[in-house]
Amino acid sequence: MTLTDQTDTDLRSLLNDVLGLGAARAGALTADSGLFGALPELDSMAVAGLLTEIEDRFDLVIDDDEVDGDMLGTYGDLLAFIRAKRGEA
Repeated sequence: MTLTDQTDTDLRSLLNDVLGLGAARAGALTADSGLFGALPELDSMAVAGLLTEIEDRFDLVIDDDEVDGDMLGTYGDLLAFIRAKRGEA
């Protein structure tokens, strides 16, 4: 398993754990799957918890000015953000 595949697997696990999506729903997410505004579980109250968990699990610091609707628009957007923060190509 490559680092990129591991990041994808870890993000799916994190979304399952934090939002309670269930393994099947988390596993079915595609790059175009909507997140904020599309998943009822990911409301404004859940965003802070999600970002904190991303920082903890991926050993990242997310600055306030990096958090916007584009970052949480789709699963692919969030995965790309995490990969970029980790320096993955």
